[in-house]
Amino acid sequence: MSDIVIGIDLGGTRIKAVAIDESGKILYRHHQPTNDDVDTAWKKAVEKAVHDIQNKIKSSDTLVGISAPGLPDASNSAIAYMPGRLQGLENFVWTDFLKAKTYVLNDAISAMMAEARFGAAKNKKNVIMLTLGTGVGGAIMIEGKPYQGAFNKAGHIGHMVIDSEGDIGITGMPGSLENAIGNCSIEKRSSGKFSSTSQLIEAVRKGDSFAGEVWLTSVKKLAIGLASLTNILSPEMFVLGGGITEAGKDLFEPLEMYMSNYEWRTGGNRAEIVKAQYGEFAGAVGAACFAGEAGNS
Repeated sequence: MSDIVIGIDLGGTRIKAVAIDESGKILYRHHQPTNDDVDTAWKKAVEKAVHDIQNKIKSSDTLVGISAPGLPDASNSAIAYMPGRLQGLENFVWTDFLKAKTYVLNDAISAMMAEARFGAAKNKKNVIMLTLGTGVGGAIMIEGKPYQGAFNKAGHIGHMVIDSEGDIGITGMPGSLENAIGNCSIEKRSSGKFSSTSQLIEAVRKGDSFAGEVWLTSVKKLAIGLASLTNILSPEMFVLGGGITEAGKDLFEPLEMYMSNYEWRTGGNRAEIVKAQYGEFAGAVGAACFAGEAGNS
């Protein structure tokens, strides 16, 4: 990696930026609203964040990594596919705009890079990360490198099928893992009783039997998804991030119980399941990691 690399996380509500050194230490951080209704506004905001950091670290010769929703192009120079959000993002080449070599990465893969290089999965080679929030994001690392696959769409674990009779999702597939546990479906799963997973968990902790049934059904489906992934990719570790992981032991303890039922543990080997260490700046840190490695490969 370069001595100092800038990472930008372009989210729907906020733009977060960091400068990190070779050890992953955050030297400077910055955040501001995205204002995604006007593309010139958020593009200028990214430009300002990069220039502000360059002034702080007294260097204009820096690599830049950008974490963004959507699928990057083959060269990781732009987001090639992101319908419905951040109008103007698709095929926008950041290197030309920022006048600095810039690499673009999907936001879930960026978060995994932060965990793999400096967080919960440090020194691991084969890792799968899931972000459990409004939806379910995912990312895959194979032999120490992020795996993006053909067309750069690998890792969309939230769209794997758990229930063949379930509702059709945005990819045209039925009964997705995202619908099984994401906040996007909590009202339907709870017959309108809860509007968020945090409300559901609060009820579980108070002994609400209906809430407990809804929650354990979702965790069971998550375990089935993870166990399926162990058969396909055989990771040594799963890293779980996102707001739903704030359920703590109410998530991880039943998840381990279900995994003991479903995971094929040949020779006694099992995939470790851990909570992500990085918080809101994970995407920015991971984007910086990716840019540093790509720029010096």
